[in-house]
Amino acid sequence: MPIGVLVSGTGTILTALIEEDLPISVVVADRACRALGLAVEAGIPAHLVERPSFGRGFDRLQFTHLVVDALQQHGVQLVAMAGFGTVLEKPLFDAFPGRVLNTHPALLPAFPGWHAVEEALAAGVKVTGCTVHVATVDVDAGPILAQEAVPVLPGDTVESLHERIKDVERRLYPRTLKEFLRS
Repeated sequence: MPIGVLVSGTGTILTALIEEDLPISVVVADRACRALGLAVEAGIPAHLVERPSFGRGFDRLQFTHLVVDALQQHGVQLVAMAGFGTVLEKPLFDAFPGRVLNTHPALLPAFPGWHAVEEALAAGVKVTGCTVHVATVDVDAGPILAQEAVPVLPGDTVESLHERIKDVERRLYPRTLKEFLRS
């Protein structure tokens, strides 16, 4: 089942997926980023669907259609969101029903959204973690496929905690994708 990976950043999750030899047919980014270069280095087609703005006037529906088109051009059947920074609309989930997976830096349903690590620290929790779930139109609300706890240590900063969560994510996400492909 060909996988399309959606990225926005440094590509650490993408690297973990590539190292596990998952069948990635394209990497799509919403902004110029290091992850696109990593895809090219790995011989994977890289496609930039640049987000034109981050303020008012951003046409999320139109942008979603452009992303879906890029994925479909490469025969994608499963979408893996890997730190993708743009919330997408219903056409993505219609095109790939039940086949859009996401990784999130918290133990959902706790701390959904973009600032999960900051919110976990602010709440004073002793444990947070990583969740792999089926993405839906409702952000971070889809069925949970896998979770792993990460302790919050005294003196943790957003950066130190997030890095320990990423260590788990880089192991848990590829494993969960492989299990999903086998099911």
